[in-house]
Amino acid sequence: MKKLKIGNLIPKIPLVQGGMAVGISLDNLASSVANEGGIGVIGTAGIGLVKNDDNSLKSNIEALKYYIQKTKEKTKGIFGVNIMVALNNYEKYVQTAIEEGAKIIFSGAGLPLSLPELNKEKKAKLVPIVSSVKAAQVILKRWMKKYNYIPDAYVVESSEAGGHLGFKKDKLNDSKNSTLNLAKELVGFRDELYAEKQIYIPIIAAGGINNKKIAKQLFDQGVDGIQVGSAFIPTEECDADIKFKNKFIEATTDDIGILNSPVGLPGRAIKTKFFDLIKSGKAKPKTCNYQCIKTCNFKNVEFCIAQALYNSVRGDVDNGVVFSGKKGPDTNSIKSVKQIIKNIMDF
Repeated sequence: MKKLKIGNLIPKIPLVQGGMAVGISLDNLASSVANEGGIGVIGTAGIGLVKNDDNSLKSNIEALKYYIQKTKEKTKGIFGVNIMVALNNYEKYVQTAIEEGAKIIFSGAGLPLSLPELNKEKKAKLVPIVSSVKAAQVILKRWMKKYNYIPDAYVVESSEAGGHLGFKKDKLNDSKNSTLNLAKELVGFRDELYAEKQIYIPIIAAGGINNKKIAKQLFDQGVDGIQVGSAFIPTEECDADIKFKNKFIEATTDDIGILNSPVGLPGRAIKTKFFDLIKSGKAKPKTCNYQCIKTCNFKNVEFCIAQALYNSVRGDVDNGVVFSGKKGPDTNSIKSVKQIIKNIMDF
C-alpha cells in the first residue's frame, strides 16, 4: 500500500475520517483517528450550536477555536477541518481554522475556487472535495492561474456517500458515479497530469467505504487514500449521542433514502419520523433562526437543516436528520475507532 502524502504530511495510515458536522466529529473522534495514525477531521457547520446552543457567527468562531485547541491537546497526530463552501461567512471559518493550527482544510458542497486566497502564508494544506474529473480540472485551472497553487490532494466523493451529494437525484444510482468508477477516473486524471506536467495530486476516494473488500479494491485501482465517514459514527469515541449512534446499528440499507437539502444538493439519510415529515412536505420552517447556508431561503426549503441535524446528534432522532452513506457502517454494535480502522484497513 502506498503512502498518502499531502504535502509534507504523511499519516501512518492512508485513511481520512470524514468531517461530519453539527457535533458528530469534534475533538474526541478527530483526535482518536489521528492517534491511530489516520487523519482526523473536525466538522465545522453548526459547531456553535453544539458548544453554546447558538449558531451565530461569533458563537461558531468561538466554538471552532475551542474544538481545534481541544483536539491539539489530545493528539500529536494529523487533523484537519471540513468547511463547506455553502456556509455563510465561509472565509472567516477558513481563516480561523488556519490561524488556530488546523493542518488541512477539506472543502466541498460547492467549488472552493478562492480557497488559496485565504491561505497566503501556506500554513495549511488545501484539499477540495469533488465529484468529477471536470470539477477537479476547474479548480486546478483556477488555482494555478490566479494563485499559482496546486491542490494538495483531492477527495473524490461518489454518489454512495452520506450527507450532501454532488449529483442530480436521477444520477445517484448511475454506476458511472460509483466510488470505484469515480476513483478510477480521478486516478487516470492524476496520472495523465503527472505524465504531462510532472504534477502529482494525491487522490482520496470517498463514499460507502465500510469494509476491507472495497478498501482493497480502491487501493488496487491506485488511490492514495480513502475517506471513511459513517463507519466511525457507531464508535465509542464519536462525539454524538448514543441514540444517534444506535440508529446506525439498527438501520438496514432499505432504511436509507434521499431528501432535498437546503444546501441545494440531494442528501442521503437514514429514514426517521422527521424524514417522513420532510417527504410529505410537513417539515417546512416558518422562520429562519440561523442564516447558516448561503443557498437557503427558508420560504422555499423543505426543512431547517441546522435544527434537524442538531436535534438528531443530541439524541432526538425522531425530530432530526441522520445522514448516512449508502451502505451504512456495516456493524451491529458500538466499536472502537481502532477496531473500525482494523476492519477496513487490515488486508
